[in-house]
Order: sequence, then C-alpha cells, then structure tokens
Amino acid sequence: MAENNRRPDIEGRSKRLWINGDGTCDVELIPSLRSYTYDRDEMIPETARLRLDFYERAAARLADKGVRTVFLERLGAISYRASYIPAPPFEVIVKNIATGSTTRKYPGLFEEGHRFDPPVVKFDYRTDPEDQPIGEDYLRQMGVDVEAFRETALECNASLRSWLSPLDLWDFCLVIGTDDAGRPVINSEISPDCMRLRDDSGNPLDKDLFRQGADPATIISVWTGLVERIKA
Repeated sequence: MAENNRRPDIEGRSKRLWINGDGTCDVELIPSLRSYTYDRDEMIPETARLRLDFYERAAARLADKGVRTVFLERLGAISYRASYIPAPPFEVIVKNIATGSTTRKYPGLFEEGHRFDPPVVKFDYRTDPEDQPIGEDYLRQMGVDVEAFRETALECNASLRSWLSPLDLWDFCLVIGTDDAGRPVINSEISPDCMRLRDDSGNPLDKDLFRQGADPATIISVWTGLVERIKA
C-alpha cells in the first residue's frame, strides 16, 4: 500500500488516506470510537477490522441494488482501495426511528422510539466539536442536487433494511460525494460505527454500546457476532 512509502495525504480521527495517481485512493481505518454527546473518545483494537468486515459486505450488497459507493477492493485487515471522490463538508442522515439528536435537539416534537413512515432525511454540516443541522437551501446555494442526494440515501436505507432484516435499522449517516458526471456516490464507510442497529430484543449492536459505556471486550464481542451474522 501507498502508506508504506509516504505520509498520508489526509488523516482524520477514523482513517488515513493516500491519494493515488489513477483516480483511486488507499484507505486505512483507525480503531477509534468517539461520542461528543457522551464525552468519550477511545482507541479500541479490532474495531477497525470489524468496521471493514461489515463495510465490505454492505458495499457489495448496495452494488447489487444499483447503489454506488467508492469501495473497490479490500487490501488488508484494515485497508481498502476506493475511488477518490472528495468529501463535501456535510453528511446525510436517514432516520427510521426518533432517537438520538432528534429527541435531544427537538424536545417535545416526537417521542423516543416514534417510527417515521416515510423515513426522515436530514443534512448536517460537519464541524467540530459537534455537527450542526444545515438548511437545504444553503446546500442548493452550494450547487448540491439535494433531491438526488435524498434519493441515494433512501435507496441505501431500503437496501440495508432489507439486507439486515430482521435486525432493526434505526438510523445511519452517510457522506455522499459526486463523480465527474455529477452523480451521487456514497463516500463513507457503512458500519456499526455510523448507524443504530437493534436485535430482536431491542439490544444495540452498534456504537450505542460505546455511548452507553460498554467495555471494549463487550463491543468487540457484539460486533464480531454481528459480522458473523451478516456473513451467514
């Protein structure tokens, strides 16, 4: 991989990225988990590999359904090659259930656990220390095709819910970029780190374990079981 030869071109909290000269990039995941709301930020070995285990299979599932991602091939335990598409400064969130920021930022609008039908799609501006909701008209002023991004997010939601059923996908976030033709492409990993996913008994299988204070061994055990389940 390129990281053996030079420093990464881009490095964030969750991954390092080396830009190649052929329209691709090599990505190495960092085993970090972070929750601004719960003031917890830790490095937990094995979570990077488990995130990539999940993402590799999710990307294949989405490709089968015609939903485009940047994922091209796995290179190692925690690394993969992707199409290089610059990430915009906002993310797209799909909400099937009212929880998290919905009930925290908009108290009284919806009860915890309210099921949205159809799902809610919202956009957040990515900024430290906490992402902030951004009005769609601001995005249109930036030249973003909001409806195309919304359609891509909802297609992703429908595919993931079908694939993961009977597990219950409560919500998830995506970063969506555009290719040279202006078409939306999902530019972020899809894993337990970016979603809320519940089993038949309502137990979390995602980063809510981390938010709720679970120890690293528990998180690794649950995520390993989730990966084994989707492999089957």
